[in-house]
Amino acid sequence: MTTAGLKIPFKRLALPVIAMMAVVAASNVLVQHPVEQFGLQEFLTWGAFTYPLAFLVNDLTNRRFGPAGARRVVYAGFALAVLLSIWLATPRIALASGTAFLFGQLLDIGVFNRLRRMSWWQAPLAGSLFGSAIDTALFFSLAFAGDADMSVPVTYASTGITVPLWMGLAYFDFLVKFGFALLALIPYGALMGWLKPWTGAPADTAAR
Repeated sequence: MTTAGLKIPFKRLALPVIAMMAVVAASNVLVQHPVEQFGLQEFLTWGAFTYPLAFLVNDLTNRRFGPAGARRVVYAGFALAVLLSIWLATPRIALASGTAFLFGQLLDIGVFNRLRRMSWWQAPLAGSLFGSAIDTALFFSLAFAGDADMSVPVTYASTGITVPLWMGLAYFDFLVKFGFALLALIPYGALMGWLKPWTGAPADTAAR
């Protein structure tokens, strides 16, 4: 695989692939477990707190190896994560996760690459938000729509709105992802000075 005319050895992408696989596999298990503390079981699942890390991995890979390298990591991470998810979760959740993952992460790559020459925070933030929105909508509708346990009506007292449980979970899941997209700017900003675009040298000092 090449980026900017340079061939990237796959071993260079091994770490982000492993990180991506771990995040998605863990999230597929945790999304099945509501947060029961403080009465949040109708609002959040534990997967909402782990999955946003996938966008951080994606954005750092994109910065280091460009969109072609990031897509390679997404495809590899997707294949490995789906296989693990079928074993760790259920086939339906694995399929929903894989579909949402591909669309969300590829959109993140496209948005990030279009904005990467702007202020340092705009590309990762915008990419994560757009990617999270499509990921959340696809995952929860494909994984839980029509499921009896996840479709029980829930009324939120603050608004009086009644929706199926999975829709409420999806909404609050996205709010958490929004918050994590902001928080992820801290490690991204801390690492961007060290994680320069790859030039093919073992240690390079390429400018952004």
